Amino acid sequence: MAVTIKDFSEMIDKDVFTERGVYCGKVSDIELDLEKFKVRAVAVDAVKGSFLTTIVGSKRGVVIPYAMLQSVGDIVIIKSISPSLLGSDEKIEAEGQTVI
Repeated sequence: MAVTIKDFSEMIDKDVFTERGVYCGKVSDIELDLEKFKVRAVAVDAVKGSFLTTIVGSKRGVVIPYAMLQSVGDIVIIKSISPSLLGSDEKIEAEGQTVI
């Protein structure tokens, strides 16, 4: 398996889409696990009128676990999220963002 190394600044402001091609927003930050030297999650700003605004409402964005990312290249592709699959107890709100 080939490993591709990218600079963190290359991830910021990349467009995020679901695997079904639905636009979600832009990457605003990256959360790291410094003990394991890996990416833990990405924060995505929910753009007004995007798919994520139907999930998070008036919140600024969503923290998406790295396990939900499928591909990172010119754009970021995440696994599809269905608002009906997310119960209120599965959402954790922190500092204006929803953690899925």
